[in-house]
Amino acid sequence: MWVLDADLAAAFDHIDHTRLLEALGGFPAKGLIAKWLTAGVVEAGRFAPTTEGTPQGGVISPLLLNVALHGMEAAAGVRYRHSRSIRGTTEPDSPVVVRYADDLVALCVSREQAEQVKERLAVWLGHRGLTFNEDKTSIVHLEDGIDFLGFNVRRYQNKLLIKPSKAAIKRHRERLTAEAKTLRGANAAAVIARLNPIIRGWSAYYRGVVSSEVFASLDKHVWTLTYKWATFSHPKKPKRWVINQYFGRFNRSRRDRWVFGNRENGAYLVKHAWTGIVRHQMVPGTASPDDPTLADYWARRRQRHTPPLDGIRLRLLQRQHGRCPSCGQLLLIADAEPQSPQEWEQWLVVTRKAVRRQAITVDTGTGTPERHAAQRLIHTHCHRRTRTGNGRTSDPSAT
Repeated sequence: MWVLDADLAAAFDHIDHTRLLEALGGFPAKGLIAKWLTAGVVEAGRFAPTTEGTPQGGVISPLLLNVALHGMEAAAGVRYRHSRSIRGTTEPDSPVVVRYADDLVALCVSREQAEQVKERLAVWLGHRGLTFNEDKTSIVHLEDGIDFLGFNVRRYQNKLLIKPSKAAIKRHRERLTAEAKTLRGANAAAVIARLNPIIRGWSAYYRGVVSSEVFASLDKHVWTLTYKWATFSHPKKPKRWVINQYFGRFNRSRRDRWVFGNRENGAYLVKHAWTGIVRHQMVPGTASPDDPTLADYWARRRQRHTPPLDGIRLRLLQRQHGRCPSCGQLLLIADAEPQSPQEWEQWLVVTRKAVRRQAITVDTGTGTPERHAAQRLIHTHCHRRTRTGNGRTSDPSAT
């Protein structure tokens, strides 16, 4: 198996406007997009005309790049089987193209086929004002491996393994180290609040590949960082005191006495290895989340993937069938899973702020209401409305 590992040179800057507008066909807002493309850009007080390309960082630019590059599979010679029982799989001798924004790989059966695919795509891209970045484009054997979107894809003795790339691991370690250094002088609660979303977000992104050994290695790195932070915070205390103060079995569901935690409130730092590995399920053929006829398929697919929340929140979410007991609406609304460690980190932070656990009143059925310490997940705005008397206060699941 040979791989064309390609990168487009300044793709956002050189998209041909005419070709892009032709690809939009009869889209209702086509005229508005045409005006926006040629509106120009003001940067540092200077106006610059935009005769080609789309502003990198513009909210609609990634979508327009996808429109411009639609049809790349056909141009590369990808051929799908059309039998109902095997629909979505490619022919045995067909190349397979995977693209994300301006990065792409083409998996080919031979080096000659990879070179042919590159030649075809070079011509096809040229009509759209785009070219390959030759410095970042290469043809390699899969046994040598490639890095793509933060993953390393490599075949080991006829077994394909996908792991976090060394560059991605290095970036994550460096960020954890930098954050730990900036937290010197802060308390344990600040350390936990800062590092937990970073650890959870990175682990969630890489939980679909071979990551167990990497997770364990990163947990050792985090332990070293937190231990150094603790000894820096208490330079005159003996090591045994430092360990007893900040490390212990804070997570009661795990037999691990080396968990960093806060003795004052019981909060603790999560570990990468606590994120379970969930194997990625292949998407059949050309199935797209933007296809309205496949809305049910994507909804079922999202339901099969449990969000990377702690055990208590996950059990409450399942017990409530994913809905808020006050308003009845979904608690976690996402059209698609986050696509990077940073997006996962942001999603987890937003989710943490959006929902909270709350003690509620449950009727025991004896005729005398009694207060029981029960927990539920509830929207923050529903919680505020309930406390001010403007919403329902009863739990539908308890009646």
